[in-house]
Amino acid sequence: MPESGTILGEPLPARIDSVRGAGLGSQPVATMRFGLISDTHIPEAGLHLPEQVAHALEGVDLILHAGDMHVIDVIDELEAIAPVIAVRGNGDAPDPWNKLRPGVPDDPRVHDSTVLRYEGFALGVTHAFPTVDEAPWSSHEATMGRLFGEQVDVVVCGDTHVEKIYQDDDLFLVNPGSPTLPHNLTDRLGTVGILELTEGQPPSARIIDLRDIDTRSAE
Repeated sequence: MPESGTILGEPLPARIDSVRGAGLGSQPVATMRFGLISDTHIPEAGLHLPEQVAHALEGVDLILHAGDMHVIDVIDELEAIAPVIAVRGNGDAPDPWNKLRPGVPDDPRVHDSTVLRYEGFALGVTHAFPTVDEAPWSSHEATMGRLFGEQVDVVVCGDTHVEKIYQDDDLFLVNPGSPTLPHNLTDRLGTVGILELTEGQPPSARIIDLRDIDTRSAE
């Protein structure tokens, strides 16, 4: 089983932030900042990712892609920003009837589903994870067991193209939506997400609407 701060035995990158304590001086606290993206659908939705993605995810320690890349080039593009771990979506297998979906080949950066461990958190990454409000006939525990083989604290998923931050007693879940086909619409920019895990603190996340990023002023 992977140790804390690892995925499949490999060390995760980490950034150490210094935060001011209640007393004198400062206390180092380890914080991992993840960039979240899913359902990019390249090249169906465009030849490349929108340039706003790079601005939105600038400074993250690790990017998690929750599937439906369609081509491995998406991972190569994202690696210009930060290291990438991805999972396969239902559209990442070769489709002989659709030349825009050639399939994502075997690659050490790409998994079916995976669990990362960092500072006491078990973080599961998968393409589809229905919450109990979407699938009341199931349970989070059962879905975790089926997808990850264990219970996790945080889930990053995609599939729906609808951005979502969900929390209850047994789950903190983030779906960053789609940057290219938000809500399955083709006429506007979509969303990505940021997840922060800090030792001894609850997970935190936010959704970034790419329409709010002016790349002209960011240059």
